[in-house]
Amino acid sequence: MSIFPKIEKVTRDTTISHFLLMFGYKLFSIYFPLFLVARGMSLPEVGYTYLLIYLPIALFAPLVGFLNHKIGAHFVGGRWGGRSPAVLATIGILGYGVYVLGMILIPPLDNFISNGVFYFWQVLLGISAALFFASARAILMSSPLESYDRAFGWFYTAPFYAEALAPAVGALFIWKFNFVGVFIFSLVVQIFTAIFCFTQLKQNFQKPSTRAKLGAGLVPYRNEVSGAGFQENYQKVFQKIKGRDILPPILISFSVLLLAGFYQAFFVLFLEDSLLWSQNLILIFVSIFSFLFLPISLLIIKYLGRLRVDELRSSSPSLRSVSEKNIFQGGLITGISSILFGALVPVLNFFSILLINFGRSIGSLITNSGRSGLITRVIAKGEDETLVSSPSQKLKDYNPPATLPLSAGPYPEEAGAIDTIFSPLGVALGALISGAIIGFLGYQLLFIFGGIFVVTVGLIVKKFAKF
Repeated sequence: MSIFPKIEKVTRDTTISHFLLMFGYKLFSIYFPLFLVARGMSLPEVGYTYLLIYLPIALFAPLVGFLNHKIGAHFVGGRWGGRSPAVLATIGILGYGVYVLGMILIPPLDNFISNGVFYFWQVLLGISAALFFASARAILMSSPLESYDRAFGWFYTAPFYAEALAPAVGALFIWKFNFVGVFIFSLVVQIFTAIFCFTQLKQNFQKPSTRAKLGAGLVPYRNEVSGAGFQENYQKVFQKIKGRDILPPILISFSVLLLAGFYQAFFVLFLEDSLLWSQNLILIFVSIFSFLFLPISLLIIKYLGRLRVDELRSSSPSLRSVSEKNIFQGGLITGISSILFGALVPVLNFFSILLINFGRSIGSLITNSGRSGLITRVIAKGEDETLVSSPSQKLKDYNPPATLPLSAGPYPEEAGAIDTIFSPLGVALGALISGAIIGFLGYQLLFIFGGIFVVTVGLIVKKFAKF
């Protein structure tokens, strides 16, 4: 038995693309809050800046789902030989490269025009992220995978792999060549990532006739969607989400994302302001944490896959229930870890912060993987997919036509967009809320309040769910 969790080819290639994208971005992004404060921004303005990055991701994700339909009708089976999610994911990666160029050319933030240019680049980064993440999720959701919770576990750990290496490499480039050097290196990484993403991920989709012959596990190719079909699809998707069995775990997951926004905006600043850590010590902490979290993440991914197997062996298998339990348990772990972190602020040291953040990251990983797995099976695959025993059984029993009307479902493009909306919207609102209350709460009470909120939401909505 392999010590590593199982990973299918499409999961591997999507995770590698995510890793390379985050590696190029995190070469410099770890210093972003410090950079903003050094440029004269207040703490609330730091939170609002993150809103400009994450909100466009949420707003543009549905449009990306629409474009995946429109472009797919022209590219599938054409001379490009690929399917639209890989095309738009590649464009999103190139957008990160354009953002890096913008950071090289940005003027000092000392007037209205320069501030406007700076905010424009943040919005562009958000749009680029929407293109990549909505498309990458659509690729995973439309593929025949044994465990979607495990697949998304791989996908969501990619940033940890990047953080284990990128900040140290970025610091070396900044030391040798200043920020221009690290931006140029990041641009080179993003160009390579775009090439890898397009050449590898487009191979994971077959032409319509091939997909019909293979049948299941693969979502049937559907005709190009119109504006009316676009609206109709999302209406049906939101009807599914509002169901009593689905909405409660989604709310728990969203509360975890709100808390992530608190930490995204103010964790690094807390280390610098309250604990008086230097930038070098913060860099060392991030690198050590990410490096040590790698083996832990592999254990979590393996755990997520084993849950799926155990559930199938039960007398009444329901893959949805596995995802729902993951979301609830992960939410509790995340909330309790944040409460503990805030309560221990007066006695925190390097190692205690490391241990508590392991708990918070483990909880977030389990919750996010469970949410994506749940959305995949309910929306991207259809409700009946939750009770299918394996991809091989799908291949045996299911033989769809070459095309389906849009109203017939399933909805992998829409599912990828919806799942993409939750993450940035939750983080953006969390950053906005924390920016508004940090002034009178302070760091300690902010983290405690966030943790209490997550735990409370989990305990309340659990009464309305069947897990």
